[in-house]
Amino acid sequence: MNIIEQIIAKKTGKKTVKAGDELCVPVDLAIAHDVTGPMAIEQFRKIGARKVFDKNKVIFVIDHNIPSSSIDSRLQHNSLKHFYKDMGIKLYHQGDGVIHQLAAEKALYKKGDIVVGADSHTCTAGAFGAVAIPVGATELAAVMALGTIDIEVPQTYLIEVEGSLGRGVYAKDVILYLIGKFGTHGFTDKAVVFSGDTIKRMSFDEKMTVSNMAIEMGAMIGYVDQGEPIGKVAESYKISALDIQPQIACPYSPGNVKPVKDVEGTPITQVVIGSCTNGRILDMEIAAEVLKGKKISDTVTMIVVPASKKIIEQMDNKGITKTFRDAGAIVVNPGCGPCFGAHQGLLAEDDIAISTTNRNFPGRMGHKKARIYLASPRTAAESAIAGCIVNPGSILNSEEN
Repeated sequence: MNIIEQIIAKKTGKKTVKAGDELCVPVDLAIAHDVTGPMAIEQFRKIGARKVFDKNKVIFVIDHNIPSSSIDSRLQHNSLKHFYKDMGIKLYHQGDGVIHQLAAEKALYKKGDIVVGADSHTCTAGAFGAVAIPVGATELAAVMALGTIDIEVPQTYLIEVEGSLGRGVYAKDVILYLIGKFGTHGFTDKAVVFSGDTIKRMSFDEKMTVSNMAIEMGAMIGYVDQGEPIGKVAESYKISALDIQPQIACPYSPGNVKPVKDVEGTPITQVVIGSCTNGRILDMEIAAEVLKGKKISDTVTMIVVPASKKIIEQMDNKGITKTFRDAGAIVVNPGCGPCFGAHQGLLAEDDIAISTTNRNFPGRMGHKKARIYLASPRTAAESAIAGCIVNPGSILNSEEN
């Protein structure tokens, strides 16, 4: 068995499992937010459930529309608050942060756990050795009631990235390169294990960036090598880190990836640093290093969205918040911010944005004709100063960083 199958086998009490097996698997953590949570609660009530399977294992987070962007979003918040009071579950709100970042900070993602989340980027938990499965609200309702999930064991694929990354190349560039190489449907309903010495050397902040976007490759599960034997997989791929240049996903797909140099000079009107992909302290440090003592272009609106309250406190203590504001950026409260396309920086028809978020579909951050490019915090920060897309090193020499 490979590592994914081993984890599933252990949870189900079976000696062996294989791809294609249909199993009922115990769940260690069920999570949802203010968009999916209310729908899950509605279904939970409809099936006649009276209590959750374990109040310590069901977590709700208000992160997508906080502060409320509409009356409807406020009603969604209230739905979660009422449920949390009725059931005694844990609720994070008051600008605590993004669901996946908070779960990591609170040590809710554990090696060998089965995590089920009503959010497509639940795969972020794979950075910590959890088998994390995204589901819809209806399925989450059943999980909250029963504490189990019915799955078909997926085929597992291994991607090994070997070598040292070049100057101006970061974890975001690695995952964008892989999405561009394998496509957005390359691993649909499969499990992907990220390994190789490049991945193993990464910090948890960087590993979370990689696992977070496994879903953009179609993967059901994105798992980062924890140091154990991987075992037999359906297929494995070796990638040389030296082949990875600074990458950018162009409109209108995370799979439309090109080297940044191929789109240099494209004018931009907005920059976003943040999200569950790149809203951690390392990302903020990278961007702040570029912006220190400089000003963003007067043609650009720059929005900074820390992924959690803890991160913005770290930013304050390190002087990063002041660096952003002095450069002309707007630092907003922790949460999803404009990534979800509900508030805090929506785009008009003629806007062109470069963002560290994970999706650039039509209408993702506002008008369906607005153009969104996805890139690393380094590329985004340098582009904010230039007023157009530039290759890392154009504003701040890589040797200075």
